[in-house]
Amino acid sequence: MLRFALFVGLFLALPHVYVAARVVRPLTLGRVSKLGLYGLLAACFALGPLLLALGRDATGPFVLALRYVTWTYLAFFSVLFAVTLARDLGLLVTRAAVRLGRWAGRAGGGAERAADTRAADGWTTETRPDDAPRDPGRRAFLTNGGGALGAGFSALSVGVGAVQARLGPEVYEVEVRIPGLPEAFDGFHIVQISDVHVGMTIDAEFITPIVDRVLALGPDMIAATGDFVDGSVANLRRDVAPLGRLRAPHGVYFVTGNHEYYSGVDAWCAEFTRLGMRVLENEHVVLTHGDARLVVAGVTDYSSRGRRGEKGSDPQGAARGAPADAKKILLAHQPRSAFEAAAAGFDLQLSGHTHGGQFFPWNLFVGLVHPVSKGLGVVDGMQVYVNRGTCYWGPPVRTMVPPEITSMRLRRA
Repeated sequence: MLRFALFVGLFLALPHVYVAARVVRPLTLGRVSKLGLYGLLAACFALGPLLLALGRDATGPFVLALRYVTWTYLAFFSVLFAVTLARDLGLLVTRAAVRLGRWAGRAGGGAERAADTRAADGWTTETRPDDAPRDPGRRAFLTNGGGALGAGFSALSVGVGAVQARLGPEVYEVEVRIPGLPEAFDGFHIVQISDVHVGMTIDAEFITPIVDRVLALGPDMIAATGDFVDGSVANLRRDVAPLGRLRAPHGVYFVTGNHEYYSGVDAWCAEFTRLGMRVLENEHVVLTHGDARLVVAGVTDYSSRGRRGEKGSDPQGAARGAPADAKKILLAHQPRSAFEAAAAGFDLQLSGHTHGGQFFPWNLFVGLVHPVSKGLGVVDGMQVYVNRGTCYWGPPVRTMVPPEITSMRLRRA
C-alpha cells in the first residue's frame, strides 16, 4: 500500500505542477498571497498519498473526515485540471489558426495589399496595428478571470455532483427484447445493482434504503454485478449486513468485481454466500418456469484472468453444459467480457464497472475504453446492459451521471 501511495503521488504530481503554472502563477496577486496558494495546493496534493498509506481498513472519525475531504478535493482538482487543459488546447488551436491565416495571406501576396491599405489609412510600417503594445491591464483581467471561472465551474460541478451522490440511486426501467425467449419468461423481472462500494464513505445506513427500494420493486431475480466492497470482511461485516435481506423468487446472484480482489475475494465470496446470495464463478444455473428454461451464468472478474491459484474469468466455461436450446444471460462485472461472452453463445450480458464515468468530464471519455459504457448496447450481435453504478467509488460525486438501480424486464422479440 505504501508503494502504491508513492506511485499515486508521482502520478498526481505533474497535473498539480501544471495547474500551479497555468492557474496560480499568472495571477496578479501579492507575493505572500501567491505563496499561500502554492502552499494550499501542495498540502491538498499530499492528502491523496496520505489517505492511501492509511489503508482501506483504517477507521475513526478523523479517517472518515479525511476521506471526504480528500476525495472531494481530488474530484474538484480533476475537473479544474481538465478545464485548464481544454482552455490551453483551445488557445493553442486558435493561435495556430491565426498564424496559419497570416501565413496564407502573405503567401498569396496579401502583404503588399495590406501595406497599401495601411498607408491609405495613415498607418506606416513603424506603426502597424499588429505592433501596437498590448494592454497589460486587459491581459491581467482575462488571466485572473479565466482562472477564477475555471475554479468556480469546478466547485459548482462537484457541489452539484455531491448532492446527487448522497441522494442515492434512481430506478431505470428497461425492456430487453430477446428473440426466441420462452413465453413463460416474457416479462421476467430482473433488478440489477452494481458497484455499491461499501466501505470508505459508504456504510450500512447508506445502503439500507437501497435494499428497501430493490425489494419494493418485487423482482423475480436480483443480479449483483460486483464491486460491492472496499475493505476486509472483518471491518465491513456490519455494513454489508443489510444486503442479507435481498431475496427474490428465482434467486439473488453475485459475481465478483475487481475490488473484491483488492479486499480478499475468497473471504468475501464466503460472506456473500452466508448472506444468502448465490456466487457464480464461471458457472451457471438453470431457471425453470413450467417446461421453459432460462440460463443465468456468471464469471469472475475480467481482471482475474491469468491469476495463479484463482478462477480466471471464463465465459465459455460458464456456459459449458447449459441446455443448448435455452436463452442465456451472463453476469460479468466488466463490459470487456462481452466479446468472449458473445462467442460463447450468450444472448444478454449484464455488467457494471464503468460508473458511466461517474462525473463530468470523465463521463465524456469512458466510452473510449469500454465497448458499452452505460445503458443498453450491442457487442458482436449480443445485447449488453451496463449499470451506471448504484453508489460511487472514491469521490462522493455523481455529476450528470446519476447512480442507478436497474429494473429490467425481458420481452419476446
